[in-house]
Amino acid sequence: MLDRIRASIPALPPAEQRVAKLVLSDPRGFASMPVGELAERSHVSKPTVVRFCRSVGYDGLADFKLKLAGTVNEGVPFVHRAVDEDDKPGDIIVKVIDNAVSALLKYRNDAAGHAFERAMTAMAETARQNARIEFYGVGNSGIVAQDAQHKFFRLGVNAVAMSDGHVQVMSATMLKPVDCAVVISNSGRSQDLLGVAEIALRKGATLIVITASGSPLAQLAQGAGQILLAADHPEDYDRYSPMVSRMLHLMVVDILTTGVALRLGQGLRPVLQEIKRNLRTRRYAPTASD
Repeated sequence: MLDRIRASIPALPPAEQRVAKLVLSDPRGFASMPVGELAERSHVSKPTVVRFCRSVGYDGLADFKLKLAGTVNEGVPFVHRAVDEDDKPGDIIVKVIDNAVSALLKYRNDAAGHAFERAMTAMAETARQNARIEFYGVGNSGIVAQDAQHKFFRLGVNAVAMSDGHVQVMSATMLKPVDCAVVISNSGRSQDLLGVAEIALRKGATLIVITASGSPLAQLAQGAGQILLAADHPEDYDRYSPMVSRMLHLMVVDILTTGVALRLGQGLRPVLQEIKRNLRTRRYAPTASD
């Protein structure tokens, strides 16, 4: 609903645009304010507020506020933003999956292809020179870093993941200009990761950050002309355990892995095939026919 309002702004009259901007700046407040206060805050008349609601496809202010309240529902704090206290298992299944699918589809439409191109090119060049790709993350992001290390290790890349702050500092200090440092953070404001990113920049390594746009970490990377892979989502990292954000970060890792594998060429595929063949002997118990 908020995305639809944002997209409709250019087609609205100036007065209704002011109402739209108030909705986007404080959707929860808009859903609870009386029409007089909405008009005052938007610097428009009360009928203009109603006309705005109809312009964006709703029956009136009451209908608009009802739908808006459902859109910005805070869910159950510290559990999940999309569920309610009294949800049945079937409701939880639908809401959690729909919430994840919605975030992934939005990311598909918003992802910056040129940023991924830069990241894939840099990582592939580092791999060709047998230099180091290091993944840094703390907490939940440290688990994502481990997943990235596992995927790039399979490509024959000299990759390592670190989640201990002291080890991160030591390892970043040994980076060289040919290396890549990939810093993963949901909030983009971890002091440990900001410090590691600054060290990587001083050492001349290519810095790739996977984080929320506008965060301190994102600003650090962009200010230094490095690579930001923005992973924005509606999940408040101060109120909910990472769920959608983790899925987005894992998806970014999958995209990078696939792109780098393609850039490394067909010579990589026999190795991957042999790995699968050797793993098969460990993975499956023999059958009677064997």
